[in-house]
Amino acid sequence: MAHDLEKAKQDFLAKLAPLTKEAEILNLKSEFVGKTGVVSEMLKSLKDMNPEERKTFGPRANELKDFINDQCNLQLSKIEVEEINKKLAEDRIDISLTDNIQVKTTKGGGFHPRTIIQQEIEDIFLSMGFDVLDGPHIEDEFHNFEALNIPADHPARDMQDTFWFHDPHTTPADTKKYLLRTHTSNIQVRGMLSRKPPFRFIAPGVVFRSERTDASHEMVFTQLEGMMVGKDISVANLIYFMKTILKEIFKKDVEVRLRPGFFPFVEPGFELDIRCLICSGAGCSVCKQIGWVELLPCGMIHPNVLKAGGIDPNEYNGFAFGLGLDRLVMMRYGIDDIRHLQSGDLRFNSQFKLF
Repeated sequence: MAHDLEKAKQDFLAKLAPLTKEAEILNLKSEFVGKTGVVSEMLKSLKDMNPEERKTFGPRANELKDFINDQCNLQLSKIEVEEINKKLAEDRIDISLTDNIQVKTTKGGGFHPRTIIQQEIEDIFLSMGFDVLDGPHIEDEFHNFEALNIPADHPARDMQDTFWFHDPHTTPADTKKYLLRTHTSNIQVRGMLSRKPPFRFIAPGVVFRSERTDASHEMVFTQLEGMMVGKDISVANLIYFMKTILKEIFKKDVEVRLRPGFFPFVEPGFELDIRCLICSGAGCSVCKQIGWVELLPCGMIHPNVLKAGGIDPNEYNGFAFGLGLDRLVMMRYGIDDIRHLQSGDLRFNSQFKLF
C-alpha cells in the first residue's frame, strides 16, 4: 500500500506540471482527493486493514492528501498573480510620453466658480484658526428664527421670504413648523450648543428664499456665515477679520464702507459694503446704479442669541457675520448676472479652473 501512495504522488505531480488553467487544476484536485478520488478510495480501504497497517498507512495517506491540496492551491495562486500582472500590463499608462508623440486625450472639466471661491475662503479661515461646520437644509423654527432673536412677527417669517413645510404629524394640518433654511445662521446656533467658548467657526452652505430673481438676486444662493466668541471681543476685531478676508480673496485692498444696519441677532449691527468691482463705482445693474454692493452684514452677537446657545452673555461676547458667496464670485470674476451661477450651463463653468 505504501508503494501505491508513492505511485499516486508521482502520478499527481506529472499531471499537475503542464496545467495552466484554473479549471484544469480543480479537476485534477477532484481526481485525487475528491469524494471518489484516488487517495480518498485508498483511505476507504483502512477498514479492511489490521491495526498495525492502519497505524502506518493512515497518516501517510492523509499527508499525501494535504500535499495534493497544498500543491493545487499554490498553483492556483500563481495563475491568479499571472492574470493580475497581465491585466495591469495591458492597462498600463506610460506617463513618460512627450508632447511630440500623438496621444489621444480628453478635455478636462471646469470648476464652478462658487466652488473655487468657497475652497479659497475656507482655507483662509482655517489658517486663522476657524473651524468649518455644516448643518441641515431643512430646519425648524427654533434654530432658524427663535434662537436668533427673530420674533414671530418679523418680516423674515412671511411666506414671501420663506419656503415653509406643513408637518403632517401636527394638528391642525396647516401648522408651520419646518422650512428650507433662509440663512446658514442655523449652523451657528447648533455650533454654539455643541461647544464651549472660546471658539471660532464658519458655516458655508446653500440657503433658500422665496423672492423674485434679477441680476443680483436668486431664490437659491450660497452664504458663508461665521462667528467668534470669547472674552473682550470688540468691533475692532470684527473689522480686522473682515478686511483681512476681503484682501485675501481679491488679492488687493478693496474699498469698503461700514454703515449701521439692523439684524435681530446682532447689536450693534452693520452693513459692510464694497465698491462695485464690475463698474468701479460708476453704477450698473449689479450695484443697482449706486456704485456699492452689500456684501457682508455683521455685528456683535446679541445677548439673547448667546443665551439661546447656552452661553452666559455676562462672561462672553463675540461677533458674527454673513458673506454672500454668489456676489463675491461676481465681484471676483466680473460676472454681471447672478443667474449664470445657477444656469447649469457647462460652457459657463468650463471658463473657470482651480489651478
